[in-house]
Amino acid sequence: MRSILTAFALGAAVMVTGVAHAADIEVHMLNKGAKGVMVFEPDLIVAAPGDTIRFVPTDKGHNVEAIAGMLPEGAERFKSRFNKEFTITLNAQGVYGVRCTPHYAMGMVALIQVGEPANAEDAKAVKQTGKAKTVFAELFGQALAAN
Repeated sequence: MRSILTAFALGAAVMVTGVAHAADIEVHMLNKGAKGVMVFEPDLIVAAPGDTIRFVPTDKGHNVEAIAGMLPEGAERFKSRFNKEFTITLNAQGVYGVRCTPHYAMGMVALIQVGEPANAEDAKAVKQTGKAKTVFAELFGQALAAN
């Protein structure tokens, strides 16, 4: 009887404390999506530290690359190979700006917010070109409105 009560108490303790699981977030790299041509879907990703983001080249000709100046302190730049799935676990809190290298000027960019957006103002100040400038303005507006 004592072992049954012990097992029950242990089970209840686990249920009360819960177990945190990191999320696996999938982002598709597309030639055409809901917002137009050459897009990441979703293009605004909200994650927690330790979550994994998987970039899937649904259509060929894409990659994902971190944009210099648009990374939180302590985060390392990254760049995937073309037409290859890329997975990264992000631990540093802040915003990450990413782009598809060949389609950047066409606005193929995304914004990732991990935890608190501590570096948002610095990331917003990074000069963008082409349609990427417009897309980032919209993404920062959405991200900051949600905070």
